[in-house]
Amino acid sequence: MDWVRRRAGSLLGVGLIGGLVWTTVVTLSMPNWYDPGEDCARKVGAVDAVPRTSWFPPSASCVSGDDVRQYMSTTRSVVLSVVGVLLLVLIATGLILTVRRLSGDPGPTRTGGDDLKRRRRSHLVFGALDIAVAFAFVTFLNAAAIVFGSLPGAVLFLVTALVGLSAVGALLDRHMGPLPSTALASRRRGTVAGLTTIGVVFAATAVTGQLPFFRFWAVPLAGIAYAVIAAVQWSRSAATP
Repeated sequence: MDWVRRRAGSLLGVGLIGGLVWTTVVTLSMPNWYDPGEDCARKVGAVDAVPRTSWFPPSASCVSGDDVRQYMSTTRSVVLSVVGVLLLVLIATGLILTVRRLSGDPGPTRTGGDDLKRRRRSHLVFGALDIAVAFAFVTFLNAAAIVFGSLPGAVLFLVTALVGLSAVGALLDRHMGPLPSTALASRRRGTVAGLTTIGVVFAATAVTGQLPFFRFWAVPLAGIAYAVIAAVQWSRSAATP
């Protein structure tokens, strides 16, 4: 169980990536959203059919009058349902274990033996650049998840972005963050920095009326927001005796 707890992040990552793939497969197994009637007519021969779809259990059929024809096979529906349940259990378990890692034994304290001014400067500059690069990927994944995964894909994308940026924030804090510090303190600061950064970008996107898609200006905004948050964390660390 200790090994599973230590690998909570990997467990959650596998579950989230698998979930995004699952939403894509389900979407591609349904009639094309752009012209579902034509897709129904082409695949099952139902002229002027209206698609009837369900995400859980995954299913799709084409309805033409009183005639109902299966678009997604029963076998595929059952397989996708089973895989979906397993992924949901994996994601829930990973989330619970990951949250638990934000409490508990802090571990040994690392002292400020490095040049703290240089360390702080590296954290603000290179940390902001790393977050900007990460957010460029998030911006692309945002569009892909919504287009190929519909609403479930958008929800999974949001969770993935929150978890991913928190993990990147914790990693950056571990290597360049304030000292003295413990591993637990680094995870907490990194989580706060990651969640706050995506919160700032989400709020800015909402205010400009451009949800649900992030725009490319979100990339530099994420880097600037992270630098400001990291600077505040350094100031608070210096003020703590």
